Amino acid sequence: MAARAPRDVEWDERPVCGDSASARHASGRLACVRLALIANPHSGTAPDPADLEARLAADGATVSYVPIEQIANQDGGDLAGGALDALRDGGAPDRIVVAGGDGSVGPAALCAAKLGVPLAVIGVGTANDFARAKDLPLDLGEACELARTRDASVAHAELGMAGDRPFVNAAAAGLSVAAAHAAKPHKSRLGPLAYTVGAVRAGVTATPLRCTVICDGERTAPARAWQVVIGVTGAFGGGSEIGGTRVGDGLLDVAIVPAGSRIGLVRRAYGMRAGRLTAQADVTHERAATIELEIDGDHGFNVDGETCRCEPAHFTLHDGGFELMTRS
Repeated sequence: MAARAPRDVEWDERPVCGDSASARHASGRLACVRLALIANPHSGTAPDPADLEARLAADGATVSYVPIEQIANQDGGDLAGGALDALRDGGAPDRIVVAGGDGSVGPAALCAAKLGVPLAVIGVGTANDFARAKDLPLDLGEACELARTRDASVAHAELGMAGDRPFVNAAAAGLSVAAAHAAKPHKSRLGPLAYTVGAVRAGVTATPLRCTVICDGERTAPARAWQVVIGVTGAFGGGSEIGGTRVGDGLLDVAIVPAGSRIGLVRRAYGMRAGRLTAQADVTHERAATIELEIDGDHGFNVDGETCRCEPAHFTLHDGGFELMTRS
C-alpha cells in the first residue's frame, strides 16, 4: 500500500508548508506542523487511520499516512527497506506520530531518531506499557492533541536494540514468551486481562531455560532460569515492570529470575505487578551497555509484546536514543 498524500488543511488562510522547517516559517502567516503518521489498524483499540488523520489535522497540521507494513516487517520488528523514504514522501516531517501497540513504537522511534525529529505516541494497543511508563495520554483525543501541538514539550528517551530490532520496553526469554503465545488469542476479547491469562498458563506449562548472561564481557555461570528480562523502561505484560531501571543512565538492565518451584512463581508475579522484581533477594539484577544471552536449545524472545527470534541474542542501546513528545 502506498503512502497516502497529506490531507488538505481547511483554513481560510492556509498555513505555509514548504519542504523544510525554514521554508515553513518564511511567511508572515502561521506555519503548520507536518506530521508523518505511522498507524497499525490491527492494534487492540486502533481506530481507522482516516479518523486518526482527521483528528491530527484538526488544528491545521498536514498529515501523511504510512501503514506500519511499510515501516517494519510483518511481526513489527526490524525496519523495512524504504521506511525512511516512505515517511519523507509527503515532505520532510516535523515529527513522527505512531498509533499502535508497544510493538509499533520501537520501529517508529528508530525512524524518528534517524530523521532527527521527535516522536509522538498514540497508544491504541492492548497494554500500552510504554505510554503508561512515560505518563503519556491514554485518551485518544488527548493523545492526538499532544501529537499535533506545535510547542509541546520534548524529552530524551532511550531506545534498545535487539540486534537490528528496536524496542522501548523489554526483551525477555523464558516465561514471557510462553505467556505471550497464550495471551494472543484472547487480546481482542479480554484486553490487558489476556496477559494475566497467558501468565497463568505459562506458569503451569513452561519449563525453565538454561542460559549464560554476558554483561559487558563478564559472563555469569550457566544456570537454570524461569526468565531473563532485558529492560529499557522495564515495563511489559500489561502493567508489570522489573523495577530498578534508571532513566537516562545509558545502560540496559537485566533481571535473571532463577528456576524454582511453580508455586514460587506467585511471588514473582506479585513482584512484577508491584514493579519490584529486581528487589527480590534471589533475582540477579545487573546493568550494562551490552548484554548477550547464550541459551541452550531452541528459544524465542518476547520483544515489546511480539514473539520473535533474536539470533544472536545481542542487546545494546541505540546511540543517542530519540526525542519523545511529552505532557510537560
